[in-house]
Parts: sequence; structure tokens; C-alpha cells
Amino acid sequence: MHAVGGISLTVNAGETLAIVGESGCGKSTLGRMLIGALPPTSGEVRFRDHTITGLREKDFSAYRRQLQLIFQDPYASLDPRMKVRDLIAEPLVTHKVCTTKDEVTQRVLGLMKAVGIPADYLNRYPHQFSGGQRQRIGIARAIALDPALIVCDEPVSALDVSVQNQILNLLHELQEERGLTYVFISHDLSVVRHISDRICVMFLGKVMEMGPSEEVFCKARHPYTQFLLESVLLPDPHRRGQTVRLLKGEPPSPVNPPSGCCFRTRCPFATDLCARQVPILRSEGSVEVACHHLDR
Repeated sequence: MHAVGGISLTVNAGETLAIVGESGCGKSTLGRMLIGALPPTSGEVRFRDHTITGLREKDFSAYRRQLQLIFQDPYASLDPRMKVRDLIAEPLVTHKVCTTKDEVTQRVLGLMKAVGIPADYLNRYPHQFSGGQRQRIGIARAIALDPALIVCDEPVSALDVSVQNQILNLLHELQEERGLTYVFISHDLSVVRHISDRICVMFLGKVMEMGPSEEVFCKARHPYTQFLLESVLLPDPHRRGQTVRLLKGEPPSPVNPPSGCCFRTRCPFATDLCARQVPILRSEGSVEVACHHLDR
């Protein structure tokens, strides 16, 4: 299966890079490779000018503290048999950050305060929390080791809309307070616009378009990005009755991807060139786009 291929990108310190695309396009696979949870079959991942691909566990442990992950499902990612104090303390104990139990407890209480969990909930189990509270616990675990980069793998997709906004605001506050860098994976473009500095649009394991968020939202170049933006439901009465363009056909198989441009089987502008040649990312102002249609 060709989950991700031919991708080259840079995440700048202190920014939020959003990775968007439909289900199965390789977003989560890319995010897990960035933090070393999945080994790439080729290429390399560099963190602060150091190659972290292929390192032995002993050598990689120093980087593991700097690279963390917030999971999509806030319940499945927490051990139901552990109390919240032990869940948040686990990374502190594993990496020997604290020397005494009292120090661990104080660090846990500080992390709970940082994410908005009351201190008297210290001995509760995951099932005793709401979905939003469980995701706050997951965020506390992710920031426990003071990481530099956090991959947020659709962290609000399983939450109610009102709770989503609270979690997004929390992530933004923690980023400002702690100087965090986020790779934010999502298929919800309204959420992405709220939190991201740059956007990377993926389709079938490849980058279609990448650039500053407002630039991509206001003037999308790639046909796939345009279709994604048009599919967003907006509470605008003036748009009632307007025709919305929809993508036709099924996504191609990642086991047997099409030749040339991977989007050509669903693209209304596809030509013979699209079938023969893979488009490369090239600059269009501040945005990078991989599309032959721009040449016409």
C-alpha cells in the first residue's frame, strides 16, 4: 500500500502546520512518521538538524521527550484501569523527570491546572470524565515532558462543536505559554482555519497544495483544494439554493494508484499529460502547488 510518498515539508518552530485531506489520504501515517512512531520505508525525518530516522531506541529516547502525540479518540487512548494521576504521571516516571513521589504529584497537579482539570479529580478513572475532559487529560500527558513538537491527530473530531472550541482555545493558549509547535491533522476545514498558520493539502499520500492558511482559503489553486473548500457547509442564507460542485467517482486505491497525477481520475481538468507525468510542487507566490492545469 502506498500510504505516503514523495513528501517533503518543513515545520517551523512555534507555528501550526495543518495537514488536511479526506480519510485514507495518509495524514495520520505522515504524522506518526514525524514523531518516530512509524518508520518510513525511504527518506528521512530531521529534527533540529539531526536525522532521527533509523536510530536505535537508546539513541532515540532523547528525542522522544521532544516529540509527542495527541490521539483522536480521548477514551481509547487512556488506560481505563488507571487513575488520572497515574495517567498523567506515566511519562514523568518513564523518563525519570521527577525524583520523588511528592514531586510527581506536584507536577501532575500543575499539569491538571494547565489544562483545566480540577485538582480534586486526581483519583478518578477515565470513564468518570466527559469526552472533553478526557481529551484535556490526553493533552496534559502530551505536554508533561515539555516537548517542542506535538502532532495533534484529529484531536477534536470526536467532540461536540461547543467542546471543540474549548479544546482549540486550550491548545492555542498552551502554544503561546510554552512555545509549542503543532502539526494539526484534520479533515474539518473550519477547524483548520481557526488554528493553523500554514496548510498542507494531501490526496492519496501526496501533497497537492501547501501555503499560508488565509492564502489557501481565499485563493485555492489546486482543483482538489477548491473542491474541499466548496464542500464546507456554511451558515450563510445567501448561499441557499446555490449549486455546489461535488467530486465524482471513488478515491483511487492506494494499493494500485493511478499513473501520473494521483488525482487525475477525479479531476475535471485532467489531460493526457496528467496520466503520463507526476506533477511536482512548484511555487505560485507564497503557495506551492502540484498541478499541470496551472500551466494552461
